[in-house]
Amino acid sequence: MSVPPIGLHVLLDLHGVEPDLLSDLARIEGVLDEAARAAGAHVLGGHFHPFGPGLGVTGVLLLAESHISIHTWPEHGYAAVDVFMCGKAEAMTAARLIGERLQALRIELRECARGLRDGRLTG
Repeated sequence: MSVPPIGLHVLLDLHGVEPDLLSDLARIEGVLDEAARAAGAHVLGGHFHPFGPGLGVTGVLLLAESHISIHTWPEHGYAAVDVFMCGKAEAMTAARLIGERLQALRIELRECARGLRDGRLTG
């Protein structure tokens, strides 16, 4: 019988995103907050930093279930997103919502089970 992992780590590469979306700090923060709540996670706090007009945003939401982070490059229409959640929170729900809200034309998604507890090797 397999024991479920402690958490799920989802990495998103979002391509073809409108540059204005990727430099809008309030929009980025709102999207991550909405995604966390939709996934059933509990937001503890966050920190977001804009790099200036037309430039990117970096930020992280701290969750009781772990975190969601983002770094954007408007000049490339690209965002790198990291979603890690444990417990009953649904990391994939958050990841899909972020890609949808940022209207990515192409999404590359990778997932990794974290904290495997049944003796399987992780790497």
